[in-house]
Amino acid sequence: MNAASVSTKGAALQHAGAPRRRLDTSSPLVWLVIAVLFLALPYIFTKASSLSLMAQMGVMIVLALSYNMLLGQTGMLSFGHAVYSGLGAYFAIHALNRIGEGTLLFPVTLLPLIGGVFGALFGILFGWVSTKRSGVTFAMISLGIGELVHTVAMMFTGFFGGEGGIFTDRVAGEPLFGITYGPAIQVYYLVAAWTFIAMLAMFALTRTPLGRIANAVRDNPERAEFVGYNPQRVRFLMLTLSAFFAGVAGALMVMIFEIVNAENVGAIRSGSMLLATFIGGAGFFFGPVVGALLFVFFSIALAELTYAWQLYLGVFFVLLVMFAPGGLAGIGAGLLAVRRAGQARLVAAPLLAVLATGFILLCGIVALIEMTYAVSWSQVASAQFSLLGVPFDARSGGSWALGMAWTLVGAALFTYAWRGFRRRWDLALARIAEAVQAGGGA
Repeated sequence: MNAASVSTKGAALQHAGAPRRRLDTSSPLVWLVIAVLFLALPYIFTKASSLSLMAQMGVMIVLALSYNMLLGQTGMLSFGHAVYSGLGAYFAIHALNRIGEGTLLFPVTLLPLIGGVFGALFGILFGWVSTKRSGVTFAMISLGIGELVHTVAMMFTGFFGGEGGIFTDRVAGEPLFGITYGPAIQVYYLVAAWTFIAMLAMFALTRTPLGRIANAVRDNPERAEFVGYNPQRVRFLMLTLSAFFAGVAGALMVMIFEIVNAENVGAIRSGSMLLATFIGGAGFFFGPVVGALLFVFFSIALAELTYAWQLYLGVFFVLLVMFAPGGLAGIGAGLLAVRRAGQARLVAAPLLAVLATGFILLCGIVALIEMTYAVSWSQVASAQFSLLGVPFDARSGGSWALGMAWTLVGAALFTYAWRGFRRRWDLALARIAEAVQAGGGA
């Protein structure tokens, strides 16, 4: 298969899937469904822990979407985006403490605006320097700024609180209509409201001339400059706006956790935004939303089940980048495009075979990983566990043999199923490409 055929098939796939995808994301009905979902979730998941989990998902959605304003829309890979959310959180928590002391008259409901404004101010400060360059140079500058701010946060404990951080009480100021933000459900609805507003604003930005020009700068900055646009100015504006929304998310984190420390501006937090965006798919607006939900699930829900959750997340990310660089949203868009082109039956059975054999392989790998953790971390991990009703004991040679056999059989079945799926998938793309070429010739 030559490069031309690959390009033709890719264009055909995009042609098959693009029109409805755009119509769906810009439809008011989609946003109405999202709003109703935000309102209804607390009635479905009523536990306080579930409300906290959903609130954290909302914050991560805003963070991932703000990060994607740089990566997906403008082509700017940043390793220091947590600087803006973290600094916004610091100023928000100090403002909240002043509200509690009575020295600042400001509604707590609008606290995210303080985080957003200060996030944008630091976006202007650091963006003026970093956006003069693009590509790898910008990425390295952002990494340096992130490390600089993290070091400053550790040194100046008067404002930043050092490793211990700054604490607050979100029940501050005079209650408005009986809302104190003490109960978890009130915090959830605050986060949900600001998440919805931020999502809608960032989506609207993609439909503005600035959003379109940012895409042009991402794709070909030289051509954008040739037609009269300043790529540096576009990058600067996008970074400033992105920093604003990151600051909003930082203030929402203050309302959830009531603490801010140096980790909030560290590289790990920036990496989490990068992971969430890539997992969901930087090429789609709702891709980072999917990635944010999955990332929070990995980091919180899965962490309660296994001590190896970070390993699972890392392996999942590596495999996704290798085999589906478009992220989960890219996979979904490709499958929808094939379905709309009338080729769903061709790939349905092989796809189910890949999923089934992949699950078998996954179970074998999980068994080996859990037993390895039980041996390596005997103080915290249990040597005995059950997987799909099958008992395992890390101290038993039989369990290790079963785990390895399970993995080997799963790998063999998955390899066979994957090859069959790839053949059918390539055939489906070839048929779509032929149909597009025939339509163009006609």
